[in-house]
Amino acid sequence: MQITDKDRELLAVLSENARMPTATIARRLGLSRTTVQARIERLEREGVIAGYGVRLSESYEKGLVRAHVLITIAPRALSRVTPELAAIREIRMLHSVSGSFDLIAVVAAASINELDLLIDRIGEIDGVDRTLSSIILSTRIDR
Repeated sequence: MQITDKDRELLAVLSENARMPTATIARRLGLSRTTVQARIERLEREGVIAGYGVRLSESYEKGLVRAHVLITIAPRALSRVTPELAAIREIRMLHSVSGSFDLIAVVAAASINELDLLIDRIGEIDGVDRTLSSIILSTRIDR
């Protein structure tokens, strides 16, 4: 698959607002509406665009308590632990990492109390040996 500079510009505009009308995108990129629509369809067909989602408002996000939860798992437990972690809706992202921990989960809860319960829930999963949590105080850069 070949991605052009205009495709990258189009992807950047869509990441700002995926519901932006095609005509508005076309004006911003200096392309015709039909060209923009064709590019979007090609990027979807080629799997570059895998789907569209909801971006929550800043005011809503500020009301949540977010944290990084570093997770150490037992040997050969990854295939059993991952689906259980995936079932927890408060886990926003899960990364495999190198170093003394095996996974990092980015979580969001409505309160400190709910965050505490969530961390306990993660620690109780069979195959999770240890967790270490850091509450996110603020976000300095979000791209």
